[in-house]
Amino acid sequence: MLKYVFPGRIIFGGIVLHEDLSQILAPYKGKKGSAITALQKVQDKLGYLPEEAITEIANFLSMSQNELYGVVTFYSQFRFTKRGEHNIQVCSGTACHVRGSPNIVEALEEELCINCGETTKDGKFSLEKIACFGACALAPVMVVDKNIHGRVTPVSARQIVNKI
Repeated sequence: MLKYVFPGRIIFGGIVLHEDLSQILAPYKGKKGSAITALQKVQDKLGYLPEEAITEIANFLSMSQNELYGVVTFYSQFRFTKRGEHNIQVCSGTACHVRGSPNIVEALEEELCINCGETTKDGKFSLEKIACFGACALAPVMVVDKNIHGRVTPVSARQIVNKI
């Protein structure tokens, strides 16, 4: 997917990193305290944070790549891999766990032929566990592309995915 056009200009998934990220990062030039905001903006643009983007962001913020990786790995909102077209999140909070969310994850892993944290080969689905959605009354909860599904069972989880 990466293609080096000439030194300093990298094409990544149709986006010219140096040029596009320069525009996004311009307000944060040299401001280490803006790392989280800068990372969020770049992830919004690319869908995740590839290594090349981390290098670019670190340079703009005048910080080392190791410092920036420390920030990225501390917060669960940041991703190093691209999500699928449809993102499936299963709550693993206490109420959801007690009411069967591990069985839902297992059913979805089987249905999609992936493990939690992965994306299907065709790029259509990603599956992840989330600590808590705060919708305990609906436990177990599954969110697909911002659509909340409550009182999910392994069977209904499969049905939801198969309708997409």
